[in-house]
Amino acid sequence: MIRDILNKILCIALYFFMPSLAFADQLAFSKIEKGDNYQFNYQWLDSQGDTQNLQFILTKRALFDRFRNFKVFKPEMAKFSINNALQKKLRAEPINDVMINFSKNTDDGEIVIKGRNNQAINSAYAKIYQLKQTLGDEYLAKNYYHQFITHDQINAVKPNHGQFASISSIDLKSVKPIILEKFSIRNIRKVTDYVLGFVQSIPYATLESRVTASGAGFNPPLKLLWENQGDCDSKVTLTAAILRSLMPRIKMILVFIDNHALLGIKVPVQANDQTIVIDEITYVLAEPTGPILLPLGEIAQVSELAVGNGHFTAELFHAKVKPQPQKTIEQKDTAITDEQQ
Repeated sequence: MIRDILNKILCIALYFFMPSLAFADQLAFSKIEKGDNYQFNYQWLDSQGDTQNLQFILTKRALFDRFRNFKVFKPEMAKFSINNALQKKLRAEPINDVMINFSKNTDDGEIVIKGRNNQAINSAYAKIYQLKQTLGDEYLAKNYYHQFITHDQINAVKPNHGQFASISSIDLKSVKPIILEKFSIRNIRKVTDYVLGFVQSIPYATLESRVTASGAGFNPPLKLLWENQGDCDSKVTLTAAILRSLMPRIKMILVFIDNHALLGIKVPVQANDQTIVIDEITYVLAEPTGPILLPLGEIAQVSELAVGNGHFTAELFHAKVKPQPQKTIEQKDTAITDEQQ
């Protein structure tokens, strides 16, 4: 209850000092069943007060089968599964010169190793430790989670938002021609601002703690569209997924601050853009959450303060780019070029 109140206070604070900016307004939302698909229909007001529309088709398989097994992370269940996998692995590939005993209570992870010399015992403990780490990472990846360290060095497990965005971008490919058809000149900023306005207008849901909630409240991109609501992390993930489907090779970064999330995009910087530099790459920041309609390069003052003070964790969201033949014709960075698609 207290956390929910603090999150609501933060959302108000994010926009308290920007009263002149327009608030997002979703005018209409509907979904219509059409055979093995659903048609989604949206209408909202953009920052200029003009009505925008978007209609697209998503398959039932993508909507209901993708991430069907995703659920709230439970440490006890994870520990049990990892220890079971460890025991099976060691039975199939025993370690020579030692005898390994597991506690009968398999979920506590206690292992006792006996052997003729300390070197063999220590080597076995080291090998088992590395194996357990590997199995743990595999368990998290299989369940769409990963290890996360907050800006104040708290270790946690959270949904792998980049993984969700990458997989979902495939399901959202049908949206690409529909969005790009709306722009006579395929300008990255215009397209990005359109996508931002669309996501910002989707109703907001309160963000649960990344440290303690372990995925509670997170909606994968297509589930967010189905339910027509999402928290900060869910909206950033949806935005990244749509932009990845539009511009498969553009470099992006997911930025997590306390109770909020931002997106960074590698595009040419304009005057007054809010940016972040990671590994010598400059990303222009965006606020997908809403309800303020903020274009690419503008973020809330609270977000600006957190980023400026280094109170964030950044995750790269770069596509795996295949080698391309060198181009002899110079391309403009402001357009969605073949190289970026």
